[in-house]
Amino acid sequence: MKLNRALMRGRTLPLLVWICGLLVLWEAVSWWLLHVAKTPLAQSKLPYVHEVALTLWQYSGTLLREGGATFGNAGVGFLIGALSGVLLAVLMSLSRTVEQLAFPYAVASQMIPILGLAPIIYGIVRDEQMSRIIISGYITFFPVALNMLRGLRSVDPSALELMHSYAAKPWAVYWKLRFPAALPGLFSGLEIAAPLAVTGAILVELMGAQRGIGVIMLRNLYYGPSHTYMFWSTVLVGALLGMASYWLMSLVERLVAPWQPEFRPQGGSR
Repeated sequence: MKLNRALMRGRTLPLLVWICGLLVLWEAVSWWLLHVAKTPLAQSKLPYVHEVALTLWQYSGTLLREGGATFGNAGVGFLIGALSGVLLAVLMSLSRTVEQLAFPYAVASQMIPILGLAPIIYGIVRDEQMSRIIISGYITFFPVALNMLRGLRSVDPSALELMHSYAAKPWAVYWKLRFPAALPGLFSGLEIAAPLAVTGAILVELMGAQRGIGVIMLRNLYYGPSHTYMFWSTVLVGALLGMASYWLMSLVERLVAPWQPEFRPQGGSR
């Protein structure tokens, strides 16, 4: 009884109901397209869920290995982009001149479509691993820098005046006041950038890489309807990698900044 009440109070049971309902609806529409509407290439457009699940199980080793290659390179690029974004945000918070010089270029860099930039980077570097890292870091850089800068400037002015009244050194102001205040903004940027970094790595793999989930995706798309279930399996694995990266950042945020209101039990005190 206690377990049932806990499930009803939490979000687990509604989530399971939604997932089961979506899967049943998917299976029903797939059957309708194939047997009632007799849509050409019906399984390519919306395959049976149980067939996709079976393919996921049969090729789990290959999908895990290739997904791991994608996730690892995206992770390295994500870390480099995040560190670069944090560094630029700190520099811009220290100097208005640095902000006026650097911020327009940072904004302009985001105007370049990733779909056009990826083949350019891949053509210049000619290294699939390095290309994935560069694109993932490029995607991560801007949202982290922007949200970190907002966080650094969100400090309560009275707290800042108090630190100055005690003649606190600049590094002490940052370490004890600005950085803790910037953590929610920083993690907002990281949670936005993490799935995008995975997407960027997969996009580079579609340009002709040798390893990665994007390579398996492209090959099975090329072979057509006979590899439909494998293609959909790679799409689901790519989506799961993006979701895993988001959940990982949420977990790290919960561990690093547990004082935030959404992490407190029932909105109470710390």
